[in-house]
Amino acid sequence: MPQGKYFRVGYGIIVILTIIFLASQVSFIFAPIVLIVKTLFLPFMLGGVFYYLLRPFVDFFTRRGMNKPLSILLIFLLLGGLIGFGGTRLVPVLQTQLNNLINNIPQIVKLAKDQVSALQSNAYLSDYFVQYQVDWSSKISEYADSIISNVGYALNTAMGFMSNVVVLLSTVPFILYYLLKEGHRVPQVVMHISPDRHDEEAKLILQEMDSALSSYIQGKILVSFCVGVLIYIGYLIIGIEYSLILALSAMFMNVIPFVGLFIGIIPSVVVAFIDSPSMVLKMAIVVIVAQQIESNFLSPQVMGKKMDIHPLTIILLLIVVGSFSGLLGMFMAVPAYAVVKVIVVHMYRLYVLRKKQSAAS
Repeated sequence: MPQGKYFRVGYGIIVILTIIFLASQVSFIFAPIVLIVKTLFLPFMLGGVFYYLLRPFVDFFTRRGMNKPLSILLIFLLLGGLIGFGGTRLVPVLQTQLNNLINNIPQIVKLAKDQVSALQSNAYLSDYFVQYQVDWSSKISEYADSIISNVGYALNTAMGFMSNVVVLLSTVPFILYYLLKEGHRVPQVVMHISPDRHDEEAKLILQEMDSALSSYIQGKILVSFCVGVLIYIGYLIIGIEYSLILALSAMFMNVIPFVGLFIGIIPSVVVAFIDSPSMVLKMAIVVIVAQQIESNFLSPQVMGKKMDIHPLTIILLLIVVGSFSGLLGMFMAVPAYAVVKVIVVHMYRLYVLRKKQSAAS
């Protein structure tokens, strides 16, 4: 049997594909494992995000003589009070805007059709509609009918989402508590698992992984929160309707690098267009100002360049991952890539070092 370098790589690929094929033939064995992973994935992911957000505060209190469990409980109380205070201020506004949005759907559809009709009669744009035979009024009616017919499905989905939220609220705090309390022991466990001769390399990998995840999660969430606040203030100034809902949409989607903000402002464009073309211009100015503040001041100050990932790599990563796993995959693509990159880089360094040692001997 040939034993060349490329043949060995080919043999390895064949073995891996064979294992995958055999596993697919007995998928019922892995079904419970997949179910467990799906059930625990989101709570542990949220727990990990909050772990990196709250760990600096735990370290702050422990450095000042407070024991760790008491520090964690104090932070939980402060966080609960902050959420309660913000909820009493924002939830009524959000509820009012959601009720108005649901009640005004027929009027919104009518206003959208009126705006499209006005554009179709515009001297500069009428040639486009005639040339391409685009009847946007009919399309809007079709989309509106589809949305209204799916309201029942949306409500059922919302109820399912609320039940998931209840599960998360009951599990994430416990996961977060033990992560904050015992998280420092994870490197020690990994060091015990890895061979002694690889302890230094394993320690360095874990430190860089922790640094990459910490800088990205803390920085991105803080920057996205600031962008959401800036957009909300701007929307209040220009008087756009449903300003809190639209600002929250932009804030959450801004967690996705580069393309997130553009996805998040799509509802803002629709609402502004229904109001008037001038409102679209005002909305665009607000978003551009917020984006410029983020890119030129917030991101460089808060995040710096710790991720060390080329922008083109991030864009390609988002396109590929988004096509397979949607928005959730886009949220996780960059930090997951950062972790994998750290591991691969160190494994390659270890491979080169071993090769040099074997050549020297």
